[in-house]
Amino acid sequence: MTAADAHARHRQLSVTDAVAVMVGVVIGIGIFGFPPLVAQNAGSVPVYIAMWILGGVVMLIGALCYAELGSAYPDSGGEYQYLSKAWGPRVALLFGWARGTVIQTGAIAVVAFIYGDYAQQLVPLGAYGPTLHAALSIIALTALNIIGTQPTKRLQWVFTALTLAALGAVMLAGLLTLGVDAPPSPPPAPIQGSVLGALGMGMVFVLLTFGGWNEAAYLCGELRDPSRNVSRMLLVGTLVVSAAYLLTNLALLQIFGLHGLQQTQAVGSEVMRVVAGPYAAAVLSVLVCCTALSTINGTIMTGGRVYDALGRDVPRLRRLSGWSERGQSPTNGLLAQGAITLALVAFGALSSESAVQTMVAYTAPVFWLFMLLVALAVIRLRRLHPGHPRPFQVPLYPLPPLAFALVCAGLVWSSATYAGTGALLGLAVLAAGVPVLYLLRRHAPPEHQPAGE
Repeated sequence: MTAADAHARHRQLSVTDAVAVMVGVVIGIGIFGFPPLVAQNAGSVPVYIAMWILGGVVMLIGALCYAELGSAYPDSGGEYQYLSKAWGPRVALLFGWARGTVIQTGAIAVVAFIYGDYAQQLVPLGAYGPTLHAALSIIALTALNIIGTQPTKRLQWVFTALTLAALGAVMLAGLLTLGVDAPPSPPPAPIQGSVLGALGMGMVFVLLTFGGWNEAAYLCGELRDPSRNVSRMLLVGTLVVSAAYLLTNLALLQIFGLHGLQQTQAVGSEVMRVVAGPYAAAVLSVLVCCTALSTINGTIMTGGRVYDALGRDVPRLRRLSGWSERGQSPTNGLLAQGAITLALVAFGALSSESAVQTMVAYTAPVFWLFMLLVALAVIRLRRLHPGHPRPFQVPLYPLPPLAFALVCAGLVWSSATYAGTGALLGLAVLAAGVPVLYLLRRHAPPEHQPAGE
């Protein structure tokens, strides 16, 4: 059986299945935590709304770039394969190292900690309850993904529906308060530093909230008829997410006003108090837990695929490539990912700062660094492989990939500046992976050399 035939057997996801995973990963816990931080960096309502619209535009531009790469090179390795073909196997291996030790596992740990904080309110587990809940969610959802893709995607549909229901409650609260003036609030604190710096910081939080749409790249190899459906999946998912975020933020402004939103510590709690009255705390905890589980499940599902790609490309890492034909899932990759994520949960729990802030600081600069390389890969692969079939091509080329690359470069700088020592640690872990590059000196597969196609 050829590699192409093997991949064809794995293609069982429809466009709606993949959109459900994408929406479930993107519309997560961030929309309940980041709007006040964005508002603190916006001087007016139009600027605040413009930031969220710009976030949707950036997501759309990025989705167009991914649509071209995914339709031309449909593979469950996603960005790993794009980087390998554009920049060579050593860069791809470094990305695999970064994704496994920093980006993906750190992102799962962030959401797991937020889940743990809310789950602790429903089922207290003692002084270390939030950490235990975080660890249990990772273990349970990793096990579910190992069982198979079919039950995982069904559960993802349920989680995604509950997530959208939570946002629907926020929008309903906004409708219920139409015509009612927002409550008075103290004047906002003055913006620190330059206006440009404040806008950049606001966009960091906006794009953190939009983060995760690129995870759909890892489903391209399992999508039915990828040459046609990759672009549909990304574009439909982008429109759904952007519309949901814009309507949610309009509702928040209606309820709190900009100044009130800047002072709000728990957006979801206050909104649910409007919707559910005295039962707000319990309702909020359930909805946030469902939202967090949706993100964790979708991220675990897509994350294990890069380990499988690494194992196929690097003989010394072949144990990572075990694929379960029964469950149609990368079993060994999921186990490796789960073990590393649990180690990060332990690290975050022992940190002197907030576990969530520690994990965000740890992941952001490394993530945007590789996103920059993926954006430039669109241009490089057109030059390296001009005759390669591209069922979907980025419109107005080369403007979208260049614009996306500039945004990524700005976010590398902004996130590193914001994250401080946490960012340095993440970059140090990335640098520690450089020795792994020597694994490819003798074992680089010829088909993955940058000019070999």
